[in-house]
Amino acid sequence: MNKTLLALVLAGLVIAGCDQKATPDTAPQEQTDNTVVTEAQVPGEQVLSADMAHNARNSLDWNGTYRGILPCADCEGIETTLEINLDGTFVLTETYLGKEKGQFSHQGKFNWNTAGNTIAVPNDNEDVAQYFVAENQLFRLDRDGQRITGDLADKYVLKKQ
Repeated sequence: MNKTLLALVLAGLVIAGCDQKATPDTAPQEQTDNTVVTEAQVPGEQVLSADMAHNARNSLDWNGTYRGILPCADCEGIETTLEINLDGTFVLTETYLGKEKGQFSHQGKFNWNTAGNTIAVPNDNEDVAQYFVAENQLFRLDRDGQRITGDLADKYVLKKQ
């Protein structure tokens, strides 16, 4: 009886030992738009996990009209209204406050990035404005598609109406 119990305990330890996951230092890491940050990438940071099947495009009620006043280098601000529709179309109206003839309107089709969290809105000059889609708000991104940081970061937000 003791030999059987001992054999079962040893077998359990062997199986548990074989089931160990690779440590972050030895696990291969692949960088993609959907990469989840791990301790190996940012030492001392908490491990984050996400369900990559759910994103802003398929999980949020993103369609609608968003408004805000974005910073402007040579005017009082850019009053921005962006209407995004379920059929992939948009209407963007920008009014440069304090400027004569400062209102511009663009419409067309927008595109989602592969991660399903950012839309790209083209204008007549073939420039593209990118917005990170969050719950009831859009965050204007810089030319490289990165969130704007610094003192004015909270000014680059459009709120859903």
